[in-house]
Amino acid sequence: MAVSVATSARRLVVAVPYLWLLLFFLAPFVIVLRMALSDAATALPPYAPHFEGLSTIGSFLSQLDLENFSLITDDPLYWQSYLYSLRIAALTTLIALGIGYPLAYAMAAASRRWQGLLLVLVILPFWTSFLIRVYAWIGILRPEGLLDMVLGGLGLAGEPLRLLNTETAVLIGMVYSYLPFMVLPLFTTLEKLDRSLLEAAADLGSTPLTAFLTVTLPLSLPGILAGCALVFIPAVGEFVIPDLLGGPDTVMIGKVLWNEFFSNRDWPLASAVAIVLLIVLVLPLVLLQRARLARGGAA
Repeated sequence: MAVSVATSARRLVVAVPYLWLLLFFLAPFVIVLRMALSDAATALPPYAPHFEGLSTIGSFLSQLDLENFSLITDDPLYWQSYLYSLRIAALTTLIALGIGYPLAYAMAAASRRWQGLLLVLVILPFWTSFLIRVYAWIGILRPEGLLDMVLGGLGLAGEPLRLLNTETAVLIGMVYSYLPFMVLPLFTTLEKLDRSLLEAAADLGSTPLTAFLTVTLPLSLPGILAGCALVFIPAVGEFVIPDLLGGPDTVMIGKVLWNEFFSNRDWPLASAVAIVLLIVLVLPLVLLQRARLARGGAA
């Protein structure tokens, strides 16, 4: 009886994440895919499925329409937006890693009584509305704004920098917004690092740089991968920051999705854009996870 209860409990624990994925990932994905395979219509909702009432797989396949997906490859607006979004997200991730790794390392090396305060300072921006924080950057970066006033007062700039509505402003806003997502997993990994390994490397004649490259960096790789994923994935689909801080040249895929859904009311095309974006993001993560598991099994 006890074994049966334990087995049921284990199955329940395993079933919970699968149920979560079924309800909040697979089911919405199927709904969006259904819209992507439909045609735009002047109705409510504004799409007309091709395969309503079809009873066989043959009739379903005969009515299958992929014109929304073909339009994405034909129209340069969409694939250029994908490439631009991937580039901005990659730059954001690299800059956040360059800033976040030293910050997380310093936090992990700090004494216990200071680590709590440093963690609070990292997550403190989350206590303020995301939209308000982005609007604050408008006041900082606009011509003759706070940044120009400070640099002018220090004699470092004679003319306004005009950073607002540029790609630089978008990168600044995105790095600022997503930096805690890089710092927190890095800190968690580095804080658990066995410092005796660094002492052993020093005893064997390693310089601090060599010890870092051969001991600290490899052991912190899980935190680096987690931080990069947490920053890169939401950065690709970011809409608010490019819309408020960017200009007409900073058209990311999130803005394209918003325009198709709410301005053009073309839900099928917007759904196709979202499906392609999901595949672009999920497929590399799945392949990376498989490679990691295979490498772990071989080890």
